[in-house]
Amino acid sequence: MNNQVSERLQKMSTSATLAMAAKARSLKNDGVDVIGLSLGEPDFDIPDFIKEAAKQAIDDNYSSYTPVDGYADLKEAIINKFKRDNNIDYTANSIVVSTGAKQSLYNVAMVVLNKGDEVILPAPYWVSYSDIVKLAEGVPVEVSTSIENDFKMTAEQLETAINDKTRMLWFSSPCNPSGSFYSKEELESLAQVLKKYPDIIVVSDEIYEHINFSSGGHTSFATIEGMQERTITVNGVSKAFAMTGWRIGYIGAPEWIARACNKLQGQVTSGANAIAQRAVITALQESPSKIQYMVDEFKQRRDLVLQKLNDIQGFKVNVPEGAFYVFPDISYFFGKTLKNKKIANASDFALYLLEEAHVATVTGEAFGNPDCIRISYAASEKELLEALRRIEEAVS
Repeated sequence: MNNQVSERLQKMSTSATLAMAAKARSLKNDGVDVIGLSLGEPDFDIPDFIKEAAKQAIDDNYSSYTPVDGYADLKEAIINKFKRDNNIDYTANSIVVSTGAKQSLYNVAMVVLNKGDEVILPAPYWVSYSDIVKLAEGVPVEVSTSIENDFKMTAEQLETAINDKTRMLWFSSPCNPSGSFYSKEELESLAQVLKKYPDIIVVSDEIYEHINFSSGGHTSFATIEGMQERTITVNGVSKAFAMTGWRIGYIGAPEWIARACNKLQGQVTSGANAIAQRAVITALQESPSKIQYMVDEFKQRRDLVLQKLNDIQGFKVNVPEGAFYVFPDISYFFGKTLKNKKIANASDFALYLLEEAHVATVTGEAFGNPDCIRISYAASEKELLEALRRIEEAVS
């Protein structure tokens, strides 16, 4: 028997965030007190009004297969949400509900990309973007950014990266892993470049839109003049509503792309979980002010983490304006030896922090930036203070 897996799987990387979480769990199972700052998962409980909606759905016997692209009234709630929060007008045929925003992204790549098509990824980018593009036989093209520019791609960099093979641009704002946030003016400058190339499609991942500390508020790329007909807006409920395990994501897209995603999903997973969909209707119908307490807490934690990191020699930080991550440059430690361990790169440094400080972070190499690590502050203030104390002790 040939026990070798497919070539496509052999070429695919393991998710670095999940791999680090697995290592942390293994140490915990061995009795080690590990503080996990690696996963992008809010530590808040799901709001009670959403729990009650799920309980009601069970009592109402929502147990049958769901429509492939989502319940009609959930799609209506998504349409209303897009209008209320983002000022984007969509119809039902432009909405597809999936089992998490990750499936939404995978669907889009599979229905748009042909072999050899290039996808521009401003780096750092979310860990799964590159491998999803590769699975669809596309070619990820990384555009490096710097901490001095808050890890944001400029219009000039975008122009330089485009060629006759460019098919898509993927980015997130607020960004995972950097927490960076593109202003309306910055998005408009990118759009001015794209207007020269009408065949390029944009994926705007906005799942962190409500975890936003900027004074100007969130701007959806589809609201920029001339961009809606070529933009796929990806969102979900995992981050803002702390519903990671409920696995509901969705897109608003040009109708031809949405219908193609519906066709693909019908052959892969079909419709998303019935109870979760009913609960999400209630979540999206409420004002974002219902979850503002989480955003306020995240901002306090961000400020705490930045204050402490600024006091640790070798950590170079900027001020992220969204999500719940900091992405410090730790290249100062490259080539140094810490407690008899040689640090050659960000992966070595992240592993050192896990083994020496018992703090789990994620190497920036997984996000397309080899000089940084990602630290999630989706943890209690007590845990964050202890983790940062351990990190300082480990590198001093």
